[in-house]
Amino acid sequence: MMRARWLSLSWPMFFMVPMMSLAAAPRGGGGSARGLLLVANKGDQTVGIIDPAAGREIATIKETGFTVHELVVLPGGRIAYAPIYGNSGVGSPGSNGRAIDVINIPERRIVHVIDLGRGERPHCIRYNPRDGLLYVTTEITDSVTVIDPKTNRVVGSIPTGQPQSHMLALAPDGRRGYTANVGPGTVSVLDLRRRKEIAVIPVASEIQRISVSMDGRWAFTSDQHHPRLAVIDTRTNKIARWVRLPGIGYGTTPTFNGRTLLITIINKDEVVALDLKTMKIVHTVAVPRSPQEIVIRPDDRVAYVSCSQTHKIAAINLKTWKVDQLIPAGRNVDGMAWAATP
Repeated sequence: MMRARWLSLSWPMFFMVPMMSLAAAPRGGGGSARGLLLVANKGDQTVGIIDPAAGREIATIKETGFTVHELVVLPGGRIAYAPIYGNSGVGSPGSNGRAIDVINIPERRIVHVIDLGRGERPHCIRYNPRDGLLYVTTEITDSVTVIDPKTNRVVGSIPTGQPQSHMLALAPDGRRGYTANVGPGTVSVLDLRRRKEIAVIPVASEIQRISVSMDGRWAFTSDQHHPRLAVIDTRTNKIARWVRLPGIGYGTTPTFNGRTLLITIINKDEVVALDLKTMKIVHTVAVPRSPQEIVIRPDDRVAYVSCSQTHKIAAINLKTWKVDQLIPAGRNVDGMAWAATP
């Protein structure tokens, strides 16, 4: 296991510039196509910076520990946060990460490390434009930890009421959070303002990732043992319906226009598109082995899919529903985040 090296660097002045939230991009997808992809290369213990226009990885940043699975980029595209999870999988024995690397993207370096004070396995991190705070799952303490990016300090914690709270999705209005609790197969509903768990929704024997529709009406997570997607009504906090899938669903991401949900089918090496009006699958796209996470370009024209076993990013054209480009990444590439550039 790699020992973390704790940095104590002064916070750069550019961080104080006003922020524009990617989450607040037009719902119809009018955002800019200019940007970079940050990727978690789990096998290399690096954060990679990919230029999609050039079709290559242009820089890598060595992590301070073992290892980053998920990433978030702050509005403005200059600062990223990369939680150090540990050297195992969810629910498995191994080290418990206790830090979050803060990355200056233009400078290609770590400028600060947030020490959580104990082994927490910080994993999935999200930025909430409503309150300007970061929320990160911390599995060991069955919680979501709240961080103020202006000071890089922990300012609160929200109990999830369940173990293995691995992934996190925030409602578009920033009022609710939803954790996918892997082993229990449940979803915890969190009141972010009051910092409390308000519901636990039983789903299946095991789930993994989670997302919320652009209108906040639905939350989505997949059964990891049967080919089906749970569609959760966020008004009642109950499963409204199941959607049959061609294989085991994994990552899910809605398009910015709110019409479609993209789903990685991890055991079939496919991405499928679910029409959210009819709840029918309308497109299927073959991708390289072991598709994990999906990031959609802000203009709603391209979806980037991390394909872990082939160390590639597949770029799917959302007009033709074909893979236009395969971009080399690091070993076991997993989590991704979009960094807008001027």
